[in-house]
Amino acid sequence: MYPQPAPRAELLIDVGAIQSNLTLLAERAHRSGARTMAVVKADGYGHGAITVARAALTSGADCLGVASVGEALELRAAGITAPVLCWLHASGEDFAPAISADIELSASSVGGLRAIGGAAAGLGRTARVHLKIDTGLNRNGCSPAQWAELVDEAAKAQADGVLDVVAVCSHLACADELGHPSIDMQARRFAQAYEQARAAGLRPLRHLANSAATLTRPDLHFDLVRPGIAVYGLDPVPQHGNHGLRPAMTFRSSVSLVKRVPAGESVSYGHAWTASEETTLALVPVGYADGVPRSLSGRITVWVHGERRPQVGRMCMDQLVVDCGDLPVQEGDEVVLFGPGDRGEPTATEWAGELGTIHYEIVTGMYRPRVARTAVGAVP
Repeated sequence: MYPQPAPRAELLIDVGAIQSNLTLLAERAHRSGARTMAVVKADGYGHGAITVARAALTSGADCLGVASVGEALELRAAGITAPVLCWLHASGEDFAPAISADIELSASSVGGLRAIGGAAAGLGRTARVHLKIDTGLNRNGCSPAQWAELVDEAAKAQADGVLDVVAVCSHLACADELGHPSIDMQARRFAQAYEQARAAGLRPLRHLANSAATLTRPDLHFDLVRPGIAVYGLDPVPQHGNHGLRPAMTFRSSVSLVKRVPAGESVSYGHAWTASEETTLALVPVGYADGVPRSLSGRITVWVHGERRPQVGRMCMDQLVVDCGDLPVQEGDEVVLFGPGDRGEPTATEWAGELGTIHYEIVTGMYRPRVARTAVGAVP
């Protein structure tokens, strides 16, 4: 067995920050009488689903949410026994493994409900199901025209002992746009769908609120809230004020080479940048194969030697160059590409702004084969 080399780059995951964020979110929910589901899909938004799940369950989360059955089974394989909801299923999905592992499943169609019920009957077990109504996102979820049929079928299956209808749920389209008229429109449609479920003899819980609604719409907390991005300290509604969230991910590397170059020397492919004066260049061994988008070439700064310094020239697959001016940088010095911003370092939100995207996309795309991921802080 060969010894493992030092990582070229590392994601530091601040578990204490995740716990603090979750505690804050759970306290908001508790004030409304709601429980809290921590969403840990997409490998915990790139932070490590198992690490995040354990941290969340020690800090006020009552249950967990994921997108796929595979993600849910990974949590079970890690010994996590808390309730887990899985809500997005592939065509022809085999639900038997999920039901055997006590994973709760969403149903958005009569066909999907029957598939879950058939798998449960085959196992001689009762599947726990959340019925999802599309209230206006027009993505996953049962259409209003088919909702009555779905709840009637669910009521019959529950009477037969095949299914236990745990909840009615939906998802908001514009909760991060404060005051958007669709929020109240979706809330009204959700209320109507819930009453239809009640009229069919069901007594389900209700859940609708994502991170943004958890922070801004306590009237939509109902029985359960589902924060996702806020768990990781990235605020979906910064225009609403400071919510006390702390970003949990830091992306860092180190200086691998230092060189002094005279004015007139150019850097990297295409010579897109030329030194206007004598300067010190620092080479950092990360590039677009490690999650740094090539389109950020010459548009970001990094934190090195206690200062922000510009990345210059074109971003390469494996490396980037930083103009350090007259800083006394040395090989081995830490380079922070983004972090929580406490020291003045760049943040994932800044990267998103430069790219015209959202911070969700930045953090979920950072975990790559050459990037180590290390949990630090109050590991549960």
